[in-house]
Amino acid sequence: MPSVRSLCLLSILCMPVATLAPPQRPEIQGIALVRLRVSDMKAAQHFYHEIVGLYALENAGGQGAADDSTVYFLNRDQRVELVPGVPSGDANAVDTVGFQVSNVKQMRKYLVARGQKCGGVKNTKSGDQYLEAVDPENHRIWFVSWAKPADPLPGFTRTEHLIHAGFIVRNRSAEDHFYKDLLGFHVYWQGGRTEGETLWAAMQVPDGTDWLEYMLNIPANPDAHTRGVQDHISIGTEDIHQKDKQLIANGWKPSEEPKIGLDGKWQLNLFDPDQTRVEFMEFTPVQKPCCSPFVGPQPSPKN
Repeated sequence: MPSVRSLCLLSILCMPVATLAPPQRPEIQGIALVRLRVSDMKAAQHFYHEIVGLYALENAGGQGAADDSTVYFLNRDQRVELVPGVPSGDANAVDTVGFQVSNVKQMRKYLVARGQKCGGVKNTKSGDQYLEAVDPENHRIWFVSWAKPADPLPGFTRTEHLIHAGFIVRNRSAEDHFYKDLLGFHVYWQGGRTEGETLWAAMQVPDGTDWLEYMLNIPANPDAHTRGVQDHISIGTEDIHQKDKQLIANGWKPSEEPKIGLDGKWQLNLFDPDQTRVEFMEFTPVQKPCCSPFVGPQPSPKN
């Protein structure tokens, strides 16, 4: 008669391979959405629609998870959502960063199997699926799968691309454990104002070109302007000087000229009514970056 130990070993060997193997991480393909807190919805709508030129899908919810949100469209796969709130103190202007994944349900299985707390898979009113988690510093992160590509209005030709979002990070090692070790992000570029200094670390998604930017070494209790500079979104554009002209034509009162950043790319900064920064950046560098080379593919226009 076989022993109990032999029977246990036999049962394990006979189990399907899928039962023994841990769930695999689905693809994380890029930024799907960024939700921004705004204190004055009408003023923010004017800025993002009339000045920045984002296209409104709906002005009273329906496409977003919040009924009182305003949802804007950059291309077929990316959205910016405005939600009421005051971006001050512990309330970041960047309320949520959502990443496009190949399978939301699989992502939940993957996270749970590795001990990561997360919510259940939810659906928006338009049928999109999303899953919510929080990183070690309490930033809200969504994993999103759109029900179908958004259809622009006839003649809509915008090809700009939401290439990254940034927020303040206090403990890089803890954040790296979440984004790098758990989710597979990798450093795309990092640097500071001088060689050997790291103030910004761009963490690129594992299966695309978009990135999340750690804003490092920020003093405790920053004022509204400092926080607004750090909590930001970045929109990729093909010609920063043409974009500068278009923004001025839209009514923007420029506070700065286009400049080449330390990463070697042309960029231009605007600030919304809450002082949250909206950065326009060319997709590819025009000169060698400071501090470190790029490690990863460059972004490109989307449509």
